[in-house]
Amino acid sequence: QVQLVESGGGLVESGGSLKLTCAASGSILSIGDMAWHRHGPGKRRELVASITSSGDTEYEESVKGRFTISRDDAKSTVYLQMTSLIPDDAAIYTCSAQIRSIGSSIFYPYISREYEGQGTQVTVSS
Repeated sequence: QVQLVESGGGLVESGGSLKLTCAASGSILSIGDMAWHRHGPGKRRELVASITSSGDTEYEESVKGRFTISRDDAKSTVYLQMTSLIPDDAAIYTCSAQIRSIGSSIFYPYISREYEGQGTQVTVSS
């Protein structure tokens, strides 16, 4: 069973920084694209940042220059370093990853699908 668990959220003052961590666990064979999403109060869920297995990154326009996504494949972990936080960044942040894992039967020896974590709350005070 593959799981993604986020950590690092919390309350921070405007202008402050936080580093989010998302660790994948289970019978993982390989991890492809990884990403961070957020869902703020009264807002639509949006893709914040993504990183491919080769390290190519993309960012939502409003976080460019402030957020940095990175990954450590040896630890099956993706990070989101957030700086210069503003109240608009407040949201539940969730990570996702495209993971190939060992299947549950001889008929399905491998499973390739996207997994998502439960999320971590980020609150920014003005």
